[in-house]
Amino acid sequence: MKRTRNTLRLAAVASASALVLAACGGGGGSDDEAGDSTEIPEGDGVLTIGALLPQTGDLAFLGPPEFAGVDLAIQEINEAGGVLGQEVKGVKADSGDGTPNIAPGETDKLLNANADVIVGAAASGVSLAVIDKIVGAGVLQISPANTSTTFDEYDDKGLYFRTAPSDILQGAVMANLLAEDGAQNVAILARQDAYGEALSDQIEKVFTDAGGEVGAKVLYDANASTFGSEIQEVANAKPDAVVLVAFNETTKIIPELISAGVGPQDVQTYFVDGNTADYSGDLPPGTLEGVRATYPGAELSDDLRQRLLSVDPNLDSFTYGPESYDATILVALAAIAAENDSGQAIASKMQDVSSGGTKCTTFAECKELLEQGEDIDYDGVSGPIEFGDTGSPTAASIGIYQYKADNTFEPVEFKEGQI
Repeated sequence: MKRTRNTLRLAAVASASALVLAACGGGGGSDDEAGDSTEIPEGDGVLTIGALLPQTGDLAFLGPPEFAGVDLAIQEINEAGGVLGQEVKGVKADSGDGTPNIAPGETDKLLNANADVIVGAAASGVSLAVIDKIVGAGVLQISPANTSTTFDEYDDKGLYFRTAPSDILQGAVMANLLAEDGAQNVAILARQDAYGEALSDQIEKVFTDAGGEVGAKVLYDANASTFGSEIQEVANAKPDAVVLVAFNETTKIIPELISAGVGPQDVQTYFVDGNTADYSGDLPPGTLEGVRATYPGAELSDDLRQRLLSVDPNLDSFTYGPESYDATILVALAAIAAENDSGQAIASKMQDVSSGGTKCTTFAECKELLEQGEDIDYDGVSGPIEFGDTGSPTAASIGIYQYKADNTFEPVEFKEGQI
């Protein structure tokens, strides 16, 4: 499978056959700026990083690589002398997937452990359930996987960040991919939640703005036992492409799509980051062969793969592991830049350490530059990660993948974009 890297400038589109990424600017930010030094408290001297990531639920497959990313970063930070003369401390909690809603109680555990920063959650809906509790405590929240556009307008007191790009970018890349593959009448089947609705809306907007048609956009209850009526709507649209915006319920939806004559072997099918996973043990061989998928992140290097495996030898997926690693490195660098480990102090320096200074790519290298009085620009293992005013990356990479006959996926190409 070929592996290429294309750099896309976000621009207006003229036709579906020549679709490129659509420009989108602005965003909310907060009226209560974390960077106001007169309001920033002193930390306790020890940077404590909480990991609120999925150990149970439909996104549990994301937990191991995400926890490994945080653990690897903490290990490397401490090997390089820690932060402000002290070793970084890590604490863990289970975010679940929102059903049941265990994240608020698990967040309390992290706050009671004096977390200055919470890495997580993975699901946008779960983060929305705890963001007020986290930022209200003066703690910085940084997600490695939230992509909902909601966060760009959220009143987060300047304390929310993410290393995964907004669905503005993934939606544009998916729409671009659909057009490049010749799709003209697309059906979108999506979860009825903050993640599914935002991403499906963005795909629809960019694709239709370019002249394509979305014959059906159907939202479903992810807790349903069957999806017959929703899938019939998809089939009735007679699409030439189906986009499934889902989590692990994909294993139930795909057989129903097949029964309705709109499965992957009948209609070109596309997955997104929430359901791009290894299904070799869940579906018969050949079921997903040819399915195309998108999810944020740069190509995983062999070096990083081995470093993550050194932390968790049982990893069989690395999705959002790089983003979790970068999130942890960035907050440690921001604490050094602020000379203060409180959440507000760290937040005040997140933009500074991610853009505009001397390029550096490892914690040890960046730390040395900071200690020499240099302004730095950390480029991470998941991409350039330049934070804008909303706490979201303004430059990022999206990978395009394709499924093989064994229902596992491999990279095809990586597209870089700016928002």
